[in-house]
Amino acid sequence: MELNKILIIRFSSIGDIVLTTPVIRNLKTQLPDAEIHYLTKKSYEGIIKHNPYIDKYHLLHDSLNETIKSLKNEKYDLIIDLHKNLRTLIIKKRLGVKSYSFDKLNRAKWLMVNLKINQLPNKHIVERYMETLAPINISMDTLGLDYFIPEKDEVPTDWLPETHRKEYVAYAIGAQHGTKRLPLKRMIELCDKINKPIILLGGKEDTAVGESIVKFFTKSKVSEPFEEGLTELNKKSIIYNACGKYNLNQSASIIKQAKYVFTHDTGLMHIAAAFKKEIFSIWGNTIPSFGMYPYRTKFTILENNKIDCRPCSKIGYEKCPKGHFKCMNNIVFDFYLP
Repeated sequence: MELNKILIIRFSSIGDIVLTTPVIRNLKTQLPDAEIHYLTKKSYEGIIKHNPYIDKYHLLHDSLNETIKSLKNEKYDLIIDLHKNLRTLIIKKRLGVKSYSFDKLNRAKWLMVNLKINQLPNKHIVERYMETLAPINISMDTLGLDYFIPEKDEVPTDWLPETHRKEYVAYAIGAQHGTKRLPLKRMIELCDKINKPIILLGGKEDTAVGESIVKFFTKSKVSEPFEEGLTELNKKSIIYNACGKYNLNQSASIIKQAKYVFTHDTGLMHIAAAFKKEIFSIWGNTIPSFGMYPYRTKFTILENNKIDCRPCSKIGYEKCPKGHFKCMNNIVFDFYLP
């Protein structure tokens, strides 16, 4: 089969798209004469726009018919479907070309979540993405993930507080679901344990939580709303709340320059892995066995393995279904930063 033009499909989200970058790179480097196209949602355009291995990208229209109409004009030889849902099925059927699809392991994930029967393969999701290319003999390289920051979004150190210009730790406090985020009290404990200048990263929706952390560490006494036990904290960390102040590429730049990165199971974790940062990865209701732990970089997993209700979801909830939230409340912060 002659491959002159290939379409990769992954609609969302931040982390999932970053995790497809080895597929993009290996296709382009091993088939240098082929055009590599990518289809995603408009909100994730910035992640792929500056990737030099992508010859052309397409954005999902509100109308699927409009999307398919524009894609038909490209006359693809092959589709690599790394999303695999109803919309991608329709796209593939309407375009009528050869396609290979990613196995989402929905049955194995259901068994793990609902019956705690582990039939998950001992493979990172990147390796499973790459298996989609096996029929066309594309092999994996050793370069890990990619993330490309445009020059205009590189954050110079003089944009940061003077206290954070020499060295800092980045902590991505956000996550799409509440059960993937530490509670505020535990975030404060973690920041105290880090005991270095910290930059908090997240979206505008995380700003208020970031300000609560800043407020705690700038007071001389523990404020009344916090529970007993926090009074013993040393409060030596210096906090800069950058949540909502930077776009995604600028946040990636801050991560790129960090000494260490602490993060929940979220997209910024995979961006940190792309820059080969040392990562401390915090897991709540989801588990690393789903295959989305930091890829090809040094990392430490912080999780509570002593409860039988985890994982309670393959994605997450806004609140703990059982009410105790032990997966996050009982994590031991067992790490050392020199």
